[in-house]
Amino acid sequence: MPAQHHPLFRLKSIPQILADSDHPDHRLKKTLTVWDLTALGIGAIIGTGIFVLIGTAVVGDAHRPGAGPGIVLSFILSGITCALAALCYAEFAAMIPVAGSAYTYSYATLGEFLAWITGWNLILEYGVACVAVAIGWSGYFNNILGTLGIVLPAWATHSPGSGGLINLPAAMIVLLVTAVLVRGVKESARTTGFIVLIKIAVIIFFIAVGARSVEPANWSPFMPYGFQGVGAAAAIIFFAYVGFDAVSTTAEEARHPQRDIPIGIIASLFICTILYVLVAAVLTGLVPYDQIDVHAPVAEALRIAGFHWGAAVVATGAVAGITSVLFVMMIGQIRIFFAMSRDGLLGPWLSKVHPRFGTPHHATILTGVAVSLLAAFIPIGEAADMTNIGTLFAFVLVCTGVLILRKTNPHHPRPFRIPLMPWIPLLGIAACLGLMAFLPTLTWIRFIIWTVIGTLVYFGYGMRHSRLSQEAPGDAPAVAGR
Repeated sequence: MPAQHHPLFRLKSIPQILADSDHPDHRLKKTLTVWDLTALGIGAIIGTGIFVLIGTAVVGDAHRPGAGPGIVLSFILSGITCALAALCYAEFAAMIPVAGSAYTYSYATLGEFLAWITGWNLILEYGVACVAVAIGWSGYFNNILGTLGIVLPAWATHSPGSGGLINLPAAMIVLLVTAVLVRGVKESARTTGFIVLIKIAVIIFFIAVGARSVEPANWSPFMPYGFQGVGAAAAIIFFAYVGFDAVSTTAEEARHPQRDIPIGIIASLFICTILYVLVAAVLTGLVPYDQIDVHAPVAEALRIAGFHWGAAVVATGAVAGITSVLFVMMIGQIRIFFAMSRDGLLGPWLSKVHPRFGTPHHATILTGVAVSLLAAFIPIGEAADMTNIGTLFAFVLVCTGVLILRKTNPHHPRPFRIPLMPWIPLLGIAACLGLMAFLPTLTWIRFIIWTVIGTLVYFGYGMRHSRLSQEAPGDAPAVAGR
């Protein structure tokens, strides 16, 4: 069978993708404005990465060296990598404004099998990110309770791998967010927008208060472990940027997606990168890098510097900020399930839309239950690494897909066009692969195992139940956009 006729390489045309998104049985409500989208982006980006994982990235751990004050360069390196991928996402999202993000873009350019692998790894990205975010939320929540004199037993606030039995606060916040998401994405966006204002205010507060007590001597040595430490930290705090791509998963629910999705993606990433660099500089200037607390680094840095009241403010803002990340990450996970189910690659019940709320309620409930169980029993470090490798893999495919679609369908309308083609996508591919190289070997092994499992699921279920195989068995795949 010629390669172009093989089911693995069948493409889903852009007109067909758009038509499916408008089918009455699977149509999502178009309620999101450009402010909602930008708020969702900032809500997803600023959270666990800056409030929790920055500590591990600065100090290091048993598996890799830390960046020290060079964490500023780590944030810039990760930010540039994400910016290159973000431009590719923006072009795709404006062309194909539907749920599914990189999965849908891959289906239109790389064929069904790679689309499935992309979707399978997006499930890994968003699902495990939700777990890591819920665990980070639990840590700050317990910190606040401690300042009020309330101490929960260790067995109820830590996973078995962290010295406890179950992390109940992490599981409970996931179930609470799930209940809100079932009611509607607009309600979730409003909640996220309010929380975004709180956490930006808290971050500006930290920068303003902490900057007055910065000791320049703490920035020396700037890179205690050389560029190896900076690169390893960049691979960790890349998690801090995971989320801007979640904006593209809500494209189908945007009122003016061709204009607003690119703005939401690029604006949220730019704002967050500036804030990250400033926070990193102040944090490492306040406290010697090897004394930074890895569990609540930002709040503890203020406490060590003598601002006890400031530490309480930051901890409260961190809880609010991490909550918004959980909202957006779960939205991304749910929309991936929804898109893959609508294409027949996952069970059809996952794409059922609630008759009153207009949300994929089955996918929402499944995601909420699964994430709450994992958050109750999984340590945070392993969750972050697995999220990063899945995300970087998806970014590589999106950058590749933009290049392919410029060749195979050059005349399709592009409301947003990437400048400096083909260099932006090529640099994006190289940067993502470079960060992947800094991830631990164990993370790569887990990633390969996950991908093998996904391949088996595709051949066992997805390939036979694909809507493309049902509609045109044996036909050549549609050429995207024709």
